[in-house]
Amino acid sequence: MAERPLDGRVALVTGASRGIGRAAALALAARGASVAVGYGSNVDAAEAVAEEVRALGVQATVLGADLADTTAAATLVSRTVDALGRIDVVVNNAGLTRDNLALRMSDDDWRAVIDVDLTAAFVICRAALRPMLRQRWGRIVNVSSVSGVMGNPGQANYSAAKAGLIGLTKSLAREVGSRSITVNAVAPGFIETDMTATLDAALRGRATQSIPLERMGTAEEVAAAIAFLASPEASYVTGHVLHVDGGMGA
Repeated sequence: MAERPLDGRVALVTGASRGIGRAAALALAARGASVAVGYGSNVDAAEAVAEEVRALGVQATVLGADLADTTAAATLVSRTVDALGRIDVVVNNAGLTRDNLALRMSDDDWRAVIDVDLTAAFVICRAALRPMLRQRWGRIVNVSSVSGVMGNPGQANYSAAKAGLIGLTKSLAREVGSRSITVNAVAPGFIETDMTATLDAALRGRATQSIPLERMGTAEEVAAAIAFLASPEASYVTGHVLHVDGGMGA
């Protein structure tokens, strides 16, 4: 494998100020891609990631957007092109949770999660496909979840959004494959991030017991899967959902 197989490429990573998004931004940069670091509210954290990206010898820009606003989400693509000259890779990682049992879930909590976790990913894909189709090359990686594969009590909105990402991935893969554009997804399980850090000890224990590898994963392990799917080595992989879940979905 080439040491920097993404030299000259440009990647947009949403939700890149922390967790899986930060790890993905750094993994892509280490492979030669310049990175647009997308973030929601924490500009300082995003700037810190951008500095880490630049330290790897590539360019970086920081792009803030409220992904609940479809116009703001879509313009992340044009802003990436304006700042870095092109767009070759999109990692739709940004997401939020508003957990509750379905009987208690409000319409607002349902819409908030669908808007950010699914609709924003769609409008970003739609915007990115235009330049990708013209250049006849592109990589889209959507970050789904084991919750979108298996379902999870108290997460009807999140599970529906993440399952929707899988359907979006498979449909787009069929639409654009003839132009050398691949569209794949990763489905992480329990990963050590800010989102899982709030779990109490008992819940963490039960979660770990449900994982054949008997541990939570790391953001870097998910990022390695994302980087592979964005690489030339994955040029014959499309419409696939790569589980990074320690065997939970086995």
